Amino acid sequence: MQISPSILSADFANLESELDAIATADWAHVDVMDGHFVPNLTIGLPVVKRLVEVSPVPIDTHLMIEDPDRWAPMYAELGAKSVTFHIEAAREPRTLAKNLRALGARASMALKPGTPWAPYADLLPELDMVLVMTVEPGFGGQAFMADQMPKVREVREAVRRFGGEVWIQVDGGVSASTIEQCVEAGADVFVAGSAVYNADDAAANIAHLRELVAAHPH
Repeated sequence: MQISPSILSADFANLESELDAIATADWAHVDVMDGHFVPNLTIGLPVVKRLVEVSPVPIDTHLMIEDPDRWAPMYAELGAKSVTFHIEAAREPRTLAKNLRALGARASMALKPGTPWAPYADLLPELDMVLVMTVEPGFGGQAFMADQMPKVREVREAVRRFGGEVWIQVDGGVSASTIEQCVEAGADVFVAGSAVYNADDAAANIAHLRELVAAHPH
């Protein structure tokens, strides 16, 4: 059970200190948006390169971009330990996942809320993680979509059948009031942005989320 705070809710002028504030987390979740695949624009390769160099925890990049087949391996090359591409944007997801693993990163596939799991279940052997989006990707601070929990259950069931060591990540509106639903559905990596950063003490928020996860049977 891992917590991956999203720096989308952090102070972009002080990213090094904002990463230090989440040193007790398992990962730092970095949203890369290109203004094409999603309507928002955030950061790209040069900034992520520096984040990798200064972060106290490994970097978990979530690429909400077009043409991940071309760009995603570059994030692995510069040291992101987990690289998530969107299945809706990938042309050759199997090849891309293999490339990411060959470069030393965990290969992860993301599904937008409207994207079903079943057509992609046969990709599981190539993946280290599946990200089920619990908001429409593009902007932080959105309301959690509980209607995505059946999809999390579906992925968890597929992982059980497959028997592999595949993590299931949820991202979007994950907070103290929604994280237990996610645990119950079978998620084990939790991305929280505003729930960690929108208060003075990020470490206390991370600890609180961990307590809620630990207290919940899974």
